[in-house]
Amino acid sequence: MKIAVGADHAGFEMKSVLLAYIEAEGHQVHDVGAYTREPSDYPDIAAASAQAVLAGADRGVLICGSGVGVSIAANKIHGIRAAVCHDCYSARQGVEHDDMNILVLGSRIIGPELAKTLVSAFLSAHFSHEARHVRRLAKILQLESGSPAS
Repeated sequence: MKIAVGADHAGFEMKSVLLAYIEAEGHQVHDVGAYTREPSDYPDIAAASAQAVLAGADRGVLICGSGVGVSIAANKIHGIRAAVCHDCYSARQGVEHDDMNILVLGSRIIGPELAKTLVSAFLSAHFSHEARHVRRLAKILQLESGSPAS
């Protein structure tokens, strides 16, 4: 799979670790920044990762200090379903039930070894296509288009 990976300055160190890990797991990596430890604005990184996913990357991984800022920013972009996940169940289930396409991590919340485990759970998961999950995803997409869910 092709994976877009982005981080602001707070997630720069963890991003470096995860880039190597994701490549070692056999995936193609697209680094969307930040490229230095200099202070950066997380909405820019979230937008770059989201655009990479929409342009053809299979999934994305975003990192900031808490994960909250990039998650909020990424979810403003039509077609993106990003969630902060600091446990394996959520990282896997977010894909299986909600077709999550960006995993968000907080570098000040978790360490690099847990981050690798979460990335592995996220990348190995597949949307279930069970009727109840398809129905719920359709309602999410309806909300995204500005219509109330029915």
